Amino acid sequence: MPAVYITGAGMVSALGNSVRDTLLALREQRTGIAPITLFDTKFKHIPAGEVKCSEEELLCRADIHPERDTCTRTALLGLIAAQEAMRMSQSKVDKQRISLVSSTTTGGMSFHEKNAHTIFAGTVEKKYVELLDCADAAQKIARHFGISNNVTTVSTACSSSANAIIVGARMIKTGIADKVLAGGADALTRFALNGFNSLEILSPGGCMPFDARRNGISLGEGAAYLVLESAAVAKPENILCRLSGYANTNEAYHQTASSPGGEGAVHSIRKALETAGLHAADISYINAHGTGTLINDLSEGRAIETVFGATVPPVSSTKGYTGHTLAAAGAAEAIISILAIQHNLLFPNLRFTAQMPELSFTPQTALEENVRINHVLSNSFGFGGSNATLIFSRP
Repeated sequence: MPAVYITGAGMVSALGNSVRDTLLALREQRTGIAPITLFDTKFKHIPAGEVKCSEEELLCRADIHPERDTCTRTALLGLIAAQEAMRMSQSKVDKQRISLVSSTTTGGMSFHEKNAHTIFAGTVEKKYVELLDCADAAQKIARHFGISNNVTTVSTACSSSANAIIVGARMIKTGIADKVLAGGADALTRFALNGFNSLEILSPGGCMPFDARRNGISLGEGAAYLVLESAAVAKPENILCRLSGYANTNEAYHQTASSPGGEGAVHSIRKALETAGLHAADISYINAHGTGTLINDLSEGRAIETVFGATVPPVSSTKGYTGHTLAAAGAAEAIISILAIQHNLLFPNLRFTAQMPELSFTPQTALEENVRINHVLSNSFGFGGSNATLIFSRP
C-alpha cells in the first residue's frame, strides 16, 4: 500500500501557541493546567488547561478580521494550528488533490454560552446560530486555504482527531487525495466542565495518569493539525515521519466507561501493529490515552499488558501537561509522538507518586534524552467505546 508521510504539524494548547512552544514546555516538564480564568464558574477550584489568549488575541494571530468573518474560539484555535501545519509543509499540490478532515466535540458551544439569552430571545441572526454546528470550524479552515475537495468533520468524542488522521490516511492510500490536512479543535466550555463534573471524574488538583491515587481528568482546550502526504508529492526534506500504522475499533461497552479488560483497546492496538507490519517488541514508546480516571487508566493499562506482555516499552500520558483537549487530543498527542521521534526524547508522566497495584508496569517518570525512538504508538479512546491507535515511525 502507498506510504503516508507527515510533512507539517501545528499545535496550540495550554503549553503555548506552536509546536516549538510545546517542545520547550515538555522539555521543561512544565504543565499548562492552572485555575480557570476564561469564564465564571462555580468550579473555580477545578483547574484546566487554558490557551493563554483572549479571542481578540486569537483573531489577530489568525489574521481574521471580525467584520469580515465570524469565528468561534474553536474555529480560531483550529485556524492557528492549521496555519502552522500548512506553513511547515511546503509541497505544492493541485488544489483538487487537497482534502481536509477536521474534528470537534463542542463546536461553537463557547460562543453560544456567551450569547444564550440573545439566542433564546430570537433576536440573533441565523449565521450566528449556525456557529454551533460542528462543521463550522472545518468550513472556516477550508475556506481560509481554498480547500473545496472532500471537506469533512469527524466527531467520535475523545478519539475524534485520531480518527480524522485515519480518515486522511485512507484518502491518500486509496488515491482520493495527495495531501490531507487532518486534526481537531475544541474550546473549553462550561458545558463540557459541567458534563464531566456530573460524571464525578474531574480532578481537583491536576490529573495523575496511571497513579494509584489518581482522581480524575483535567479538561483542556486547544487544536492540533497534521499534514499528510503521499510518497508522490512529499519532498524528502519536508518529511517529519511516517504514519506507518493505524486502526479504530468500537466495543460499545458503555456510553462513557471503558471496558474493564480493555478488549476494544487490545483490538485497536493489535490491528494498528498489523497495519504497520510491526511486532509489539518494535515499539519504542507508548503515548497513552491516560486520562487519570479510575476506570480508563486501569482498562488501558490492562490492554497494554495484554498486547506487550512482560516487555512493556516506556509508557506515559502527556495529558498532565495539556489537560484533556477532547477532540484535539489525538492529534495533539500525535504531534508529541512525532517530537519524541525527531528529538529522541521520552516524556515523563507528571504528578506520578504511587504504582497502581493492578498493573505490572510503571509509567515513565523522568525526561530521557538521546534515546533512539523508532516507532511510537499513540492511543486515543472516546466515549461509547470508540478506540483509535496510531503508529508513527522514522521515515
